[in-house]
Amino acid sequence: MAKVIGLTGSFGTGKTFVASIFRRLGAKVLDADSIARSTVAKGSPAYRKVVRAFGLSILDKGGEIDRKALAGIVFADRKARLRLERIVHPEVIAAIKKGIKRSGAADIVIVDAPLLIEARLADIADTLVVVTSPRKRQIERCMKKFCMDRGDVLKRIGSQIPLKRKVEMADFVVDNSGAKPETAKQVRKVWKEILWR
Repeated sequence: MAKVIGLTGSFGTGKTFVASIFRRLGAKVLDADSIARSTVAKGSPAYRKVVRAFGLSILDKGGEIDRKALAGIVFADRKARLRLERIVHPEVIAAIKKGIKRSGAADIVIVDAPLLIEARLADIADTLVVVTSPRKRQIERCMKKFCMDRGDVLKRIGSQIPLKRKVEMADFVVDNSGAKPETAKQVRKVWKEILWR
């Protein structure tokens, strides 16, 4: 059975960058966000459930789910967010488990998931790595990367388990507050320790 590493953080801590370093080091990366996007692709069973739950106003001109429109609804209303999670999370978890099963015994699989702990996916990981960053950097990074305003970023951060609690649960913490080479150095150190476990 493959060695499974759960990789998480909070919105905008730089988890994707850390995952890319692990990939370069030889890990197989299962990206929960990408899986979630394909899960709700036009015509899929989850797509139909989401459209039934949230209405046609969440669709773009091509009939695909407009992620920004849907996010505007679910991050403004906790009940709506939980409804979406009940539809999408089981599908994403099943796909991740399938990806792990397909991996070889010598593989190291990184499960890159922002809601790893919230979706109770941490149970399938042998090791938990949490990426941290100062709140100010998180907000700036998200505003720039996703063209979001500060209020929307804070709503998303607020919908997740506080970063401090995730750090308390972590086997390893990667501090992404400095320059990229410094973060990469920490990831390489974590990788070496994982290989020895």
